[in-house]
Amino acid sequence: MPDTGSVRLDRLESWVGQEVRVSAWVYNIRSSGKVVFLQIRDGYGWVQAVAAEKELESVVWQRINELTEESSVMLIGTVSKHPKRSEYELQVRDVTVVHRSEEFPISKKEHGVDFLMDQRHLWLRSKSQWAIQRVRNTIIKGIYDFMEEEGFTKIDSPILTPNACEGTTELFELDYFGDTAYLSQSGQLYIEAAIFSHRKVFDFGPVFRAEKSKTRRHLTEFWMMDAEVAFATHEDNMALQEKLIEYLVKRALVRNAEELACLERDTKPLEKIIAPFVRMTHAQAVKKLRSFGSDIKDGADLGGDDETLLMQQYDKPVIVERYPAAVKAFYMKRDPEDPSLALCDDMLAPEGYGEIIGGSEREDDHGLLLQRIREHNLPVKDFEWYLDLRKYGSVPHSGFGLGLERLVSWICGLKHLRESIPFPRTINRLRP
Repeated sequence: MPDTGSVRLDRLESWVGQEVRVSAWVYNIRSSGKVVFLQIRDGYGWVQAVAAEKELESVVWQRINELTEESSVMLIGTVSKHPKRSEYELQVRDVTVVHRSEEFPISKKEHGVDFLMDQRHLWLRSKSQWAIQRVRNTIIKGIYDFMEEEGFTKIDSPILTPNACEGTTELFELDYFGDTAYLSQSGQLYIEAAIFSHRKVFDFGPVFRAEKSKTRRHLTEFWMMDAEVAFATHEDNMALQEKLIEYLVKRALVRNAEELACLERDTKPLEKIIAPFVRMTHAQAVKKLRSFGSDIKDGADLGGDDETLLMQQYDKPVIVERYPAAVKAFYMKRDPEDPSLALCDDMLAPEGYGEIIGGSEREDDHGLLLQRIREHNLPVKDFEWYLDLRKYGSVPHSGFGLGLERLVSWICGLKHLRESIPFPRTINRLRP
């Protein structure tokens, strides 16, 4: 049935006292005998439709009493203001059943996460999952808007690559017409090539890690925004990251107040996210961690437990910079004041959500980059094109990658990354 002329449920306020038509799904039904209360949604909003037997023709009343949860309907009725709450209702006059749903497998009782994930294609209809994906949409749109305002050009990087950014031990390998290819773990190397024509560039798309991790912070397929800027220093890079995160958090608070309330997210911590953030070196972070009882070694990277422990005393993101170069990627520029350190940073979110951004100044010297590739036992032939970038007009440049799902999880206050993406892929889940 055509949807022409239907009014969106989130815009009923403008139609109080008027008769409208809405197209929607019935997600809950209650009855007091003579009155049926239909909880309906249309993808934009959620309202109650009230059907009173005495106000309806018998055939219409019969249709309403035959409705099942998740049936799709066309309703005609008058919009009214709820007598006690700042909500609007629909006083039903007529109903057309577009499709009468079979018994819905997700009932109102509690279900385990595994069951809900098996029914992910249906679980997405629930109000909490609806809210999460709306916040995700706001953040995605916010990233595009921010990058445009900052003068960036979007450059699409390939998903199939002949080499990796940081080795191939955690990549998905596949046969590519007799050659070896990998699913991309980052578009960074490719968009670096574009800074020489556009100066500021970014990409945004799915990336893949074959890391056999079962923690709440890991997915095997997730979305990453990579940004690269020519003539940008390590300091410029960190300042841009701070500005982006503050922008995105503020946008979600403004545009998703209803969704965050639905998720019962305490927004007070998010309201404190104002740049500049806390900054410390890796050495300072290690010292702090040891004072908290950690046995972390001087040259070790920070693990998830370390990040959680470190962030317990901070209510805004912390940028940990200048890690030991030995634990970081080959393309990171060394600190001129201490070549054992890399000019890199990780941004850690508060409330136990861990790393949301990783970035660095890139090595712009051809000879040094070639040396790093060899030190990391990477095949020079596969990186000849990348080395070419340092032969023709090389400039200091920096960049970073932002993990969308970790950011969504933090802003929504989720316990696990798997709810932040419509169809999660983990070490033990490929379906639906």
